[in-house]
Amino acid sequence: MKNLKLKIACLSVIIALITSGLIPQPLLAQNTYRLSPGKDAAITVLGSSNVHDWTMTASTMESRGEFNFEGGTLRSLLAFNFSVDAKSLKSDHESMDTRTYKTIKADQYPKITYKLTHAVITAMQKNKYSIRTTGELRIAGATQTIVILVSAVVNPDNSISCSGSQKIKLTDFNIDPPSFMLGAMKVKNDLTIQFNLIYKNNQLLTQTN
Repeated sequence: MKNLKLKIACLSVIIALITSGLIPQPLLAQNTYRLSPGKDAAITVLGSSNVHDWTMTASTMESRGEFNFEGGTLRSLLAFNFSVDAKSLKSDHESMDTRTYKTIKADQYPKITYKLTHAVITAMQKNKYSIRTTGELRIAGATQTIVILVSAVVNPDNSISCSGSQKIKLTDFNIDPPSFMLGAMKVKNDLTIQFNLIYKNNQLLTQTN
């Protein structure tokens, strides 16, 4: 009877310590990750016209998200957001850049933004995941809900590489496909956004800066 009472007393103490936070619980480890700046981070917009294909690449962007791990496995992605300076999109032709900024109303809406609303993570193999994301993409003041399939890799240094692509239509954002050179060149409605991004948690970024 004494042993039983002692065991109950010990169990009560352990439960009290856990609930008070003095003993760590096997819960999700929530980490804030930010986009790591550098040449390896890229957002590219691919389009075409009746004359030729074209590409624009963004150079100024910010992003952060809550990547949650349990036992070394990525379990959830929360509170993810992304923004790109519209006028950081550049092509090989300055005249095209100027017309593009006018088309997407870059002076009035200087940021292209994305905000996650839901994510489903599927483990593909060790440290590799497929993330089906649903979120709100805002361009030129118009917002559309889009689904993007993201490939994520947790690297040996615990950074996370995310890549993928998504097709959109200009008209979905109330943008009329522009024409140039008195109508001789007409931009097509369909665009493809490609991304290759690396995220590091706040601690890693602090150590490298």
